[in-house]
Amino acid sequence: MEYRSWMCVVCGWIYDEEEGLPEEGIKPGTRWEEIPDDFKCPECGATKAEFDMIEV
Repeated sequence: MEYRSWMCVVCGWIYDEEEGLPEEGIKPGTRWEEIPDDFKCPECGATKAEFDMIEV
């Protein structure tokens, strides 16, 4: 299964599953579904519910 990218609809920050977010403790290859529901956008603080999958 290929990796996907998710964009914060508030500020445009993108979470790339392949890259993860190591500085936040999220390992590369971590699927969006595996990220805790209390995740907040590192740029603007938006909740996980405010992200949409995007095509890159």
